[in-house]
Amino acid sequence: MPYYVHGEDKPDVLAGLIENAEKHWSYMDQYADRLILRGPTLSDDGEEHTGSVHVVDVDDRSAAERFAYEEPYWSAGYYQPLTVVRAVVLVDRPEDAPRTLVTAEWAPVEAVSPRFADSELSFLALLVDDDGAKSVGLVAALTALPEEAAGVVAPVADLLSGQSAMLITSHRWQRGGRS
Repeated sequence: MPYYVHGEDKPDVLAGLIENAEKHWSYMDQYADRLILRGPTLSDDGEEHTGSVHVVDVDDRSAAERFAYEEPYWSAGYYQPLTVVRAVVLVDRPEDAPRTLVTAEWAPVEAVSPRFADSELSFLALLVDDDGAKSVGLVAALTALPEEAAGVVAPVADLLSGQSAMLITSHRWQRGGRS
């Protein structure tokens, strides 16, 4: 089952990220066939690394937490909060080149899985509780710039949550992976 894993960089860790990049890549290589989505979040100008996002397909929460907490950047102390949430992938168009990652959070509601066939979204996953019965948010990737992306995703979040999403954030982002 897929899990969304997001680590935000602590301030001033770029040198450490660069120094440990090969450890990170080697670790990710072990999961290459199970990574549905991956890549760095970036500063508004796209110049600085601000975190890492992964949607990984593993057996259960325990395996997702092992993936997250054994990752070399986390182990080295480069991330501040680390998020690990079960996900239900609704849209995945890996050929798209999204520029923004948007997340939304809301109070738990009964999970629904509508179809988004003609959407601007390159990727969309519903974030759910461990039972998969209640949704708590979403993660989406799209080609819009951050200032536009939240507006594109807000109606989707409202539809999925049955209410106005409580918190919507957007980050510049790019698909990642070893070249």
